[in-house]
Amino acid sequence: MTDRPQLVLASASPRRLALLQQIGIDPDTLMPADIDETPRKGETPRALAQRLARTKAEVARRAADRVEENIDGLVLAADTVVAVGRRILPKAETRAEAEACLQLLSGRGHRVYTGLCVSAPKDVARQRLVETRVRFKRLSRAEIEAYLASGEWRGKAGGYAIQGLAGAFVVKLTGSYSNVVGLPLQETSALLGGLKYPVLGSWHDPARVRA
Repeated sequence: MTDRPQLVLASASPRRLALLQQIGIDPDTLMPADIDETPRKGETPRALAQRLARTKAEVARRAADRVEENIDGLVLAADTVVAVGRRILPKAETRAEAEACLQLLSGRGHRVYTGLCVSAPKDVARQRLVETRVRFKRLSRAEIEAYLASGEWRGKAGGYAIQGLAGAFVVKLTGSYSNVVGLPLQETSALLGGLKYPVLGSWHDPARVRA
């Protein structure tokens, strides 16, 4: 469809882009929003995910509106938070951070929250919060060391990537799998569709069908 609104993805995450492309959505522009993601004092994981998604959408909206073709478009932003109880786990940047995350997650359940925000013209915005419950097996020292050596944890919320090697650690998952990867697809497509984005527009193209 040539009359569809422009779509700006406020993220540099290759995982979020790949997930959107999985359901036939190709953003027109990638416009990462560089913001301070530090939790506020007493802020819950749920509130943090929602606030960061909203802030990213606002920052990217201002940037998008400086480009004429984006003014009437949509801006999609998301942020994923991993938590054990009220404890918010970091996006691991060091081996020590990743190791602390894995030790905490070993043999217990945790929750993954993704805040979604879609900004539309005329100050219209729609938000959702998606929660998935995940339980890890009890991890041996050898498993932790091997995962740390892989480097796959780097930059990942909670110090792991479920779509990679860490999938071997998951005993139980309740809720959206794609949410844990970084973008809950059902809720994302519902938000976009509610703002008149033709989510199904490319589904009639046989070239998009993957084996």
